[in-house]
Amino acid sequence: MKTVLITGGASGLGKELCLSFKEKGYIVLFTYNTTEPSSELDGCYGYKCDLSKEDNIKELVKKIYEDYKSIDVLVNNAAVEINKDFASKTKFDFMKTLEVNLVAPFLLCKEIGARMYLNEYGKIINISSNNSIDKYDSTTVDYDASKAGLNILTKCVAKEYAPFVNVNAVAPGWILTDKIKKIDDSLDNKFVEEESKKILLNRFATCQDICNLVLFLASDEANYINSEVIRIDGGSYD
Repeated sequence: MKTVLITGGASGLGKELCLSFKEKGYIVLFTYNTTEPSSELDGCYGYKCDLSKEDNIKELVKKIYEDYKSIDVLVNNAAVEINKDFASKTKFDFMKTLEVNLVAPFLLCKEIGARMYLNEYGKIINISSNNSIDKYDSTTVDYDASKAGLNILTKCVAKEYAPFVNVNAVAPGWILTDKIKKIDDSLDNKFVEEESKKILLNRFATCQDICNLVLFLASDEANYINSEVIRIDGGSYD
């Protein structure tokens, strides 16, 4: 039975990833920080960890390897986004975003990827964003920059741990999470409708759409896919 570690697994896409991997028979480990896990995640194993702190990450990895001996799949999903206009953003905001969205995946890739390499097997999947490719919005500059950095990190780590570890990134567009549903409700159900017009498939992704791709990349069917950033946004063109 394979073991997967998913960061930011208590809510949103992370929670759905936990449930999807559990359904496939994985031992599912996940991190959480401010959001406490719900009963839906019974059967998955949570580790409280502040991913902005290097010592927390090192302690996390040490504890997991004591408990489970190996991690077969790492999904770097946790991310923060600080919603402020460009003029209001501070260096603290920018650095906080980078710490969680880019530095934490770097540290986890370094700590866990090295062990995967020695074990001659591993899959690392980084959750990026189509914002990192061709979406330019000054209000999300810190988030977008962190995800662009994650794309480069993906390729560098893939080269570092070749040929034994497959390292890829998934770059979603809009995902219909509970957070988006709340925004849509507050804007009289117009947000999703208007944004969907900019997508060739005329809808937001479901969490399961993204989970399906992540599960595939984690599987042996994807053994010859490496160092890729795979866009999954329904054909977003604006």
